[in-house]
Amino acid sequence: MNRENKCKTFEKGYYKTHACRDAFTCKVCGRLCTPENAGSQHRNHCPNCLSSLHVDVEPGDRASDCGGIMEPVAVWVRRGGERAVIHRCRRCGALRSNRAAADDNPMKLMSIAMRPLCQPPFPLERIREMTALMGGDGSMEQE
Repeated sequence: MNRENKCKTFEKGYYKTHACRDAFTCKVCGRLCTPENAGSQHRNHCPNCLSSLHVDVEPGDRASDCGGIMEPVAVWVRRGGERAVIHRCRRCGALRSNRAAADDNPMKLMSIAMRPLCQPPFPLERIREMTALMGGDGSMEQE
């Protein structure tokens, strides 16, 4: 179905009122992904590797021509405590936030959330030198 027919078939906001019962195979890990056990009626990323496809401009419209792989780059907590995964398109660099599903891989979510702490943007061996450059004495001990 081409893009023009999709626009005729699905009016704006269609995905909010109609459940998506489509299963898909993940393009990254090859796992069959179904909307069951997701905690909602909409499945937009793989519960195993958390990857997605860049198919939407607005959620549910399927109007994007990019089609690139959306890789998970961060996890954040929305107001009210709901977790969400931030995806970045490998092809065009677009960023999107998607709700974390109930059956998402908890170890993958934790590894993405811990990435900034485990891989800081500076070498840890130079932390004393950097502290001294910022006006400290370079000591890590508290007085």
